[in-house]
Amino acid sequence: MSWDDLDARLDRVPGVVSAYVGRLDAPATWTRQPAATHYAASTMKVAVLLALHRAAEAGETDLDAPVVVVNEFESARSGTPRFSCARHYDNDDAVWERVGATASLRWLAHRMITRSSNLATNIVLGHVGLPAVARAWALAGARHSVTGRGIEDFAAREAGITNLVTAADLAALLGGLASGVDRPGPLATPAACADMVAVLLAQEHREDLAAGLPAGTPIAHKNGWVRGVRHGAGVVFPDDAPPYVIAVCTTTGPPAGQETTDGCRLVADISAAAWAARRHLTG
Repeated sequence: MSWDDLDARLDRVPGVVSAYVGRLDAPATWTRQPAATHYAASTMKVAVLLALHRAAEAGETDLDAPVVVVNEFESARSGTPRFSCARHYDNDDAVWERVGATASLRWLAHRMITRSSNLATNIVLGHVGLPAVARAWALAGARHSVTGRGIEDFAAREAGITNLVTAADLAALLGGLASGVDRPGPLATPAACADMVAVLLAQEHREDLAAGLPAGTPIAHKNGWVRGVRHGAGVVFPDDAPPYVIAVCTTTGPPAGQETTDGCRLVADISAAAWAARRHLTG
């Protein structure tokens, strides 16, 4: 399938589908509405991960020191009560089983990415702070992505404080982490980038981007989903071509009950198209 054919197919999808595909450190080979903003869902957790590792490198926190696992957080909307996460809305019982006990920030960050734990995310976010996450986005070269609040901060949401991403910004963030493994860059040291990429490679939710690749293909990625939204962004490491970055954001609003299946299939199909073109990407 050519990129034009893929665009024609996506033109028939209701809502907005954004994408970015290209080699690391090179202009994109194919994009589709790459600067369109989407609700971030859990893709914002990559910026939180970067902010945490930057804080550790600056000596502001210790990744391996124990912290108390809490479920009460400051709202991004000033003057409102603290908020909590709902266990049924999370994806990781392991973090909930430690509430009231301790865990390391490194372990919490791992669960935040590989299991997409909302509780772990808010704990880590509480330690690094929203300004540090904004700095992480800026260092990656993001132009439109915003992390304005924690997950399930409904008071902030009602006040219009939200989390947004674009396909281009996610590609810049994920691509920057992968490129940073081999040489010093603006995001973090090579060692820290290698640690973060290793966590992203261990992603357990593999039903979208990874589903469009041959089994066993390494992909350092993070996905996110809420009703009518499915995103995936990562770096693919083929054994027969240079690595490439792919980011897909879909806000399609399908009928109730179909959002997971249809969104996953759509992202997987775009991932499969990029894989088929992997030897011909520019850069």
